Amino acid sequence: QVQLVESGGGLVQAGGSLRLSCAASGKIFRIGSMGWYRQAPGKQRELVATITSGGSTNYADSMKGRFTIFRDNAKNTVYLQMNSLKPEDTAVYYCNGAITEATIPLAGAMDYWGKGTLVTVSS
Repeated sequence: QVQLVESGGGLVQAGGSLRLSCAASGKIFRIGSMGWYRQAPGKQRELVATITSGGSTNYADSMKGRFTIFRDNAKNTVYLQMNSLKPEDTAVYYCNGAITEATIPLAGAMDYWGKGTLVTVSS
């Protein structure tokens, strides 16, 4: 029953900030890389940022300098700090994690996805 649950989405004015959270719950043995992705209406899902279990990060070019991904391994939580938001950032933001379940450790790591949280940036 491993789950990822996003929170923190909402409505914000252009130039504002939001912090998204994604908490993993359930019987977890290990969490590897985690990431944030987004999907705007009529568009494909795209990478926002990823972070390894050791803290190495990668960002899409359009997010670099505005967004920051970080994690709290003790809380099994990954965050996305979004600053200088633009209307084109409006999308559903999804959390992803490579998780090994404690109940089936021999299965290895599997990709899990949250249900998404909507971020709307108004002009």
